[in-house]
Amino acid sequence: MTGAQKKARVNELLQESDEESLLADGFEAAIIGVGRQFTKAPVIVYDYAKCIEILVKKGMTHDEAVEYFEFNTQGAWMGEQTPVFVNVVH
Repeated sequence: MTGAQKKARVNELLQESDEESLLADGFEAAIIGVGRQFTKAPVIVYDYAKCIEILVKKGMTHDEAVEYFEFNTQGAWMGEQTPVFVNVVH
């Protein structure tokens, strides 16, 4: 599934629940789903490693990508609807 297809599917899921959530711009290909907790708004869930991969493909070293991502994306608290970044266990 492409990043655009994942983004469209997430939008469908959010419309079903009549809730809003925040997207991490540029990381659509790293979306793995929508997370929910009782009494809380749904949040978009991303694969942390894929987010780093995306930044490396844009020309950053692995260390630069981790530092940039953790400060500017993962570290950007924007309220209850802030995305979640998961270290996927394989």
